[in-house]
Amino acid sequence: MKTVFNESTKTVITNLGADKEKGLSSSEVTKRLERDGLNQLTAAKKKTIFSMIIKQLKDYMTIILVVAAILSIVSSGHLTDGLFIIAIVIINIILSIVQERNASNALEALKKMASPEAKVIRDGQIQKIDAAKLAVGDTVVLEAGDYVPADLRLVESINLFIEEAALTGESVPTEKNAEQVLEGHEILGDHVNMAYMTTIVTKGRGIGIVSATGMNTEIGHIATMINEVEDESTVLQKKLDNLGKVLGTTALIVCLIIFGLGVYQGIPVVEIFMISVSLAVAAIPEGLPAVVTVVLSMGMKRMVKKNAIVKSLSAVETLGSTQVICSDKTGTLTQNKMVVKEVFTNSLSSKVSGDGYHFEGELESNSDINLLTRIASLCNDSKIVDNDVIGDPTEGALVVVAEKNNQNNEQLNKDFPRVDELAFDSERKLMSTIHDVKGELKLYIKGAPDILLSRCTSYLDDGKEVNLTEDKLTEFLSVNEEFAKKAMRVLAFGYRSASKGMDILASEQEIVFVGFVGIVDPPRQEAKEAIKVCHGAGIRVVMITGDHKITASAIGEELGILDESTYALSGSELDELSDEEFNSVVNDVNVFARVSPEHKVRIVRALRNNGYITSMTGDGVNDAPALKQADIGVAMGITGTDVSKEAADVILVDDNFKTIIDAVLEGRVIYANIRKFISFLLSCNIGEILIIFIAMLVGLKTPLLAIQILFINLITDSFPAFALGLEKQEDNVLTENPRDPKEEIVDKKMKVSIGFQAVFLAASVLTSYILALNITNDYATSVSFAYVTIVVGELVRGYSSRSEKKFIFKMNPFSNKYLNYSVLIGLVLLVVTIYVPGVNDIFKTIPLSLNHFMIAFAFGFGPLVGGELSKLFK
Repeated sequence: MKTVFNESTKTVITNLGADKEKGLSSSEVTKRLERDGLNQLTAAKKKTIFSMIIKQLKDYMTIILVVAAILSIVSSGHLTDGLFIIAIVIINIILSIVQERNASNALEALKKMASPEAKVIRDGQIQKIDAAKLAVGDTVVLEAGDYVPADLRLVESINLFIEEAALTGESVPTEKNAEQVLEGHEILGDHVNMAYMTTIVTKGRGIGIVSATGMNTEIGHIATMINEVEDESTVLQKKLDNLGKVLGTTALIVCLIIFGLGVYQGIPVVEIFMISVSLAVAAIPEGLPAVVTVVLSMGMKRMVKKNAIVKSLSAVETLGSTQVICSDKTGTLTQNKMVVKEVFTNSLSSKVSGDGYHFEGELESNSDINLLTRIASLCNDSKIVDNDVIGDPTEGALVVVAEKNNQNNEQLNKDFPRVDELAFDSERKLMSTIHDVKGELKLYIKGAPDILLSRCTSYLDDGKEVNLTEDKLTEFLSVNEEFAKKAMRVLAFGYRSASKGMDILASEQEIVFVGFVGIVDPPRQEAKEAIKVCHGAGIRVVMITGDHKITASAIGEELGILDESTYALSGSELDELSDEEFNSVVNDVNVFARVSPEHKVRIVRALRNNGYITSMTGDGVNDAPALKQADIGVAMGITGTDVSKEAADVILVDDNFKTIIDAVLEGRVIYANIRKFISFLLSCNIGEILIIFIAMLVGLKTPLLAIQILFINLITDSFPAFALGLEKQEDNVLTENPRDPKEEIVDKKMKVSIGFQAVFLAASVLTSYILALNITNDYATSVSFAYVTIVVGELVRGYSSRSEKKFIFKMNPFSNKYLNYSVLIGLVLLVVTIYVPGVNDIFKTIPLSLNHFMIAFAFGFGPLVGGELSKLFK
């Protein structure tokens, strides 16, 4: 089926009801705007704050916390405890809503990119109008520096180049013409007769007929994809939700069992109800959401110091689970700067060192290369100012290579002034300038190798002109092919004698061939190293680019992304595969070339369908839908468009791929620490259940009261948990494979650890409690014994919880200053709740003698022993 770029200019004008010379009439524009609407992007309906609050209140963990608040009020008889939990609920809801509101303003950024004005021909006159009022069929005039205001089918072009990197991923401006594109070239980057909304004209001029406006444009299509990508819960959110459901269900079951058992044993209903409530409070880790929130927030702050801005709390941890990083090539893995890498003449070939538009670097040279670099710098309209190019990026690379050969562009133009010129155009693919070379006029020429060589009759060999034979021509064309296979853009250079007032176009014949230069967008050196680190960490890197397959494959090999076991796939080849076929081959494809925004979304979706936690990095508008589709979208902070930044979860301030690895490391550390404090908190809660349950089974009164349990859960447990969340990274964080996303937070290893610590905690507290009953025969004193033992047990056990693998004697036990402060604060609070009059009345404790306090204190080291013993079980 033909589309507008496959049709002839005449057919397009007829089908769109356009008039190239006179444009549309005002009345016709009004009709078309009524039919199609304004030329602007529209957003999906935003969620209201009320709907967000309702969504949060439906969360299982939130329901559990509200129930815990009610039960604590009932069990303790004080509003303070319940209100404390309610406050946690409110804070969690506010944080979640703020994150959701800030999560995606990508469409607003897209709107800002749209051109505010457009030059059109209407009623036979050129007019400047509000771009929103463009209609299909309008005739638009384009000039250098203009934003393209809508999708246009070009009907006239003069040396027209358009910067489309943000839309197609092409690293250099695309040369445009008005010729019909044959069917089979459906990739956006092949549409040389189209100009797309939000792209920028860098050179030349043209005229185009509006073929699509608003949401029907390519940029509108991207906006639709952004709107259609639904926000999903992250891996951590899903795991915490599952954990909350398990805990809530467990608490309910335990309460019912205890209540039924108590009634069966004849315990008064009110008393057994209070015991059941105590167990419910014990089963729920009230401080868990607050600890998770604070730890993730601290992680966000640390990532900022490492040049990564994380926009949502949950994204911090998800980075650590990343298994596949899909990376845009241009500007992310490469520098997005054209650089001459090789120079060839018949007498000498030389590789060129140095990157970017800096003059540092060198090349081996002789008289032939000296002439080649002189021609490259003089037959050129670009300049380098402060390591940045003014003009065409490819021409900028030529100025730089001449500078590396000690030939300053400004000085060259003074020594060999330009007399005349004939600009590059897309038909002849050559540029020529005439220069006064010490009183003799010379025509310097650069252009496409095959075109220039076809016009050569001789070549330069060590300063001498030699006749060009068929064998030599074949040899030169072979060198051109070799350069192209290395992903280089090749330009050829030549010269001939000139005369004043000569017809340059007719004189571009009988040229002396001087040589080639091979130009690349060089890989970032730090990206190479980062990719090695990724592979060592079990993370696969996939490169996605708008470049051609040969170019993409060469860069993929140089970066270490492509090897014998993987291959490259083009967008057109991808189109031939069904979703099922693509899902089966995507694991073996590490380079995707000549892709569209839809392809990028499809690639990310296929990887996620195969169970991979997938990150997508990019900087262009065309990357935005895939950034939003990925588990973690990472945008470039310097070169990235506002659209990509808004669609992403993470923004790299320095545009450095290595920063992604730093962020992944931080994410892995955070997840490891989350595991540590979850294990810590749950072992306490389960230990509390065992304490009350066992005491009841053997006919003892409960050793711990509800107010004490709530205080332990919210205060003395939470401080060490916070400290564990700030634990420094352990060894080999980036040499282990990413964890299995299907694995729950509480895996087998953690269950063993929780079981050991809970049993030792229960045994220590019950022993302390029973010993006190035998010594004092006083229930209140025995409760105080149990209270001291469990608080000390929790505080001291934090030192064992600092590592799931290392024994405490292999670590510096006091290197976590936050844990040291937490233990100190916890001990102070323990003393206050026992010995300060009034306060001990609230907590139903009594002052213990020093001997009794030390006995209870000593039993508190039991859980630490249990935590260490659990590490023996691998």
